[in-house]
Amino acid sequence: MSGKKTGLFFGSFNPIHNGHLMMANHIVEFTDLEEIWFVVSPQNPLKEKISLAPDYDRVEMIRRAIDDDPRFRVSDIEMHLPRPSYTIHTLTYLSEKYPGRTFVLIIGGDNLQYFHKWKNPEEILNQYQLYVYARPGFAGGAYATHPSIKVIEAPLIEVSSSYIREALRSGHDVRYFLHPHVYQYILKEGLYAG
Repeated sequence: MSGKKTGLFFGSFNPIHNGHLMMANHIVEFTDLEEIWFVVSPQNPLKEKISLAPDYDRVEMIRRAIDDDPRFRVSDIEMHLPRPSYTIHTLTYLSEKYPGRTFVLIIGGDNLQYFHKWKNPEEILNQYQLYVYARPGFAGGAYATHPSIKVIEAPLIEVSSSYIREALRSGHDVRYFLHPHVYQYILKEGLYAG
C-alpha cells in the first residue's frame, strides 16, 4: 500500500451537519487516514427518493463547512458519472484518476448490515479497506469480521439529516446542529422550508 491514505466518506449530506463533521474529525485524527473526501451522492440506488436539496446546494454546504480545514475536501464526482451511481464504479474511477493515493471507504455500521446488497461487495473488499463507524445497536452483519474491515469506535452522535430537515420544515431553530456557514446558507436559500 502506498500513497496518501485518503478516506472517502459517501453520503447525501442533505444537509451536512455537525455529526458528520465530528465523525470525520474523529476518523482523521484517530486513524492512519491523512485526508477525508466528502463524496456527495446524487441518489442512493438502495434508498427510495427523498426530498434531496439540489446537488449544487449540497456540495456548496459542504464546501462552506470544511473550507478552512486542509484535511477535508468535497467531491462531486458521482454527479458526473453514469447513474445509478454505484460505489464500486466511483472507487475504480478515483483510483485510476489518482494513482498516488490509497483510498479507504468510510461507512456507518448501519450500512455494513446491508453491504451484501451493494454492487460487487466482494470486489470492493478485495481491493479496498473499509473503516466502519459503529452506531447505536451496531451488529455489523455478515461482513463485520472480514479482514478488510476495521470498526472505528467513535463518540456516538445521534443526529440525523432527516431530524434537521423536519425541524427546519417545522420552523425550529437548529443552528447549533449545523456549521454556522451551513445554517446561514440554508436560511438564505430557503432550503428545507415548510
